[in-house]
Amino acid sequence: MGVFEVKPLHKANHYVPKLYLKQWATNGKIPTYRVLVPHENIPLWKEHFLRGIAFHQHLYTYMVGQEETDELERWLDQEFEAPAEEAIRRAVNHERMKPEHWKNLIRFAVAQDVRTPANLKAFLSRQQESLQALINQTVEDSVRKLEEAVEKGVKLPANKANFSDNFPFKVMVNRASDGNGAVAAKIILGRKLWLWVIRHHLTGTIEKINHSRWTIVHAPAGITWPTTDNPVIKLNFYNAEKYDFRGGWGAPKCDIFLPLSSKHLLHCSVGRRSWPRGSVLDKTSAAFIRKIIIEHADRFIFDKKRSDVHLIRPRVVSSEMFKKEQDVWQSWHREQSEAELSLY
Repeated sequence: MGVFEVKPLHKANHYVPKLYLKQWATNGKIPTYRVLVPHENIPLWKEHFLRGIAFHQHLYTYMVGQEETDELERWLDQEFEAPAEEAIRRAVNHERMKPEHWKNLIRFAVAQDVRTPANLKAFLSRQQESLQALINQTVEDSVRKLEEAVEKGVKLPANKANFSDNFPFKVMVNRASDGNGAVAAKIILGRKLWLWVIRHHLTGTIEKINHSRWTIVHAPAGITWPTTDNPVIKLNFYNAEKYDFRGGWGAPKCDIFLPLSSKHLLHCSVGRRSWPRGSVLDKTSAAFIRKIIIEHADRFIFDKKRSDVHLIRPRVVSSEMFKKEQDVWQSWHREQSEAELSLY
């Protein structure tokens, strides 16, 4: 009889990997600034062990049938995190990087962009506005094509689905005794749809990203770069007073940034040349980048040492907001699992 290894379920899902955050850590601890706190007497900074920060319970687990799976967490680790560790090490130690290291580093950046709670919130907000209309239109168009085909006696070709069985979508046909019927579609707007989109992005869209225009630049003396729980920045820059974070991976003139350490920054300017690799930025540019890194944070800012982050990003002090957010995450897995099970 064979012996099967039962791997424990990964429940504490780190949305910013420890192998990345350790560039800002000392003796396994990282200085952390909270953007949202319940009351004023919370210290501005607190040191956390890497394993105890930037994670949520069951962020990436989901239901398949009646069972929980953490396969997406393991896939992210195997395909994006682990391959990037050596690339990050080389980058921050000024060692030569081969094309494979650049590729792994860029893939890591793309994955990091889509796996955060900040991305989840933006995704749910977008889908809440447009998903129902899209489903209605899709079902109506499909029914119309079927009816036209039946009238003309045309046999429709069988279409191969372009999504996996994990797509949280269910079509129901309710037949009436007179031969008529109704078609209804059900989709769960939540964790499983978000995770499906993440996988789609990281197996499709990622292949279209150009690997040749990326660079790593250095901070000048006197300036260091923090990182955050939302570290990949897609910047539309017009001038120092006018800019936004609504850029895209393929959007012309979009500047993409990812801090790699307090002194190293991955950068790409879509459709344009970036700074030469290894450039030390001028203080004005480096200070502006530091500012936008801090502004782009969702709930946490991490730095090599305690700094003046609060002057750029004052904390929000609200016991009500803090408790509401805590309650959402505490009920997250139960509510999402119940919704996912309703499709079976």
